[in-house]
Amino acid sequence: MPNIVESELIKGVYILEPSIFGDDRGRFLESFRKEWFPQRSWDIVQCNRSESVRGVVRGLHYHYHQVDYWFVMSGMIRACLADIRPNSPTYKATQTIDMGDDNMVGLFIPTGVAHGFSTLSERVILTYVVDNYYDNSDEFGVAWNDPELGIDWGLNAGEAVLSGRDAGNPMLKDIDPDSLLKFDSL
Repeated sequence: MPNIVESELIKGVYILEPSIFGDDRGRFLESFRKEWFPQRSWDIVQCNRSESVRGVVRGLHYHYHQVDYWFVMSGMIRACLADIRPNSPTYKATQTIDMGDDNMVGLFIPTGVAHGFSTLSERVILTYVVDNYYDNSDEFGVAWNDPELGIDWGLNAGEAVLSGRDAGNPMLKDIDPDSLLKFDSL
């Protein structure tokens, strides 16, 4: 049975430490079971695979109607989280978690927690399952380098490689505060 703990920094974020079984042939682990997580009624409807090269930054993204569960299949990332739910007791708290080959953990991310990652190894394969089909009308962002959040992405200055969309995400202070009151869960 894995060890699952709620983040001490952000309410509703859960970190899974799987049971790993290995011998001279390799390793085995269960990376996900629906029953392990607090939203027991959620249904996985889509599984995604993301590949990135060193220095890529993806995020910060957030959704009103989608939870994510991440597991790194190969390589190392720094997962970066920010609670942007104004009614949360951990509002504006941030957390980083290095995940992957050197730290095999899973990460449950509820709605209203902005999330992204930086690629720390030459190549990364991240899989993530979600409880709603992709819907670009439920895809929002916060600037990855927002000084109000002060997230350490683990990259040197000028090393970050971003998409045009992520490079254009607004600072948290520029997002309509009323829109942030609409999150489904805490």
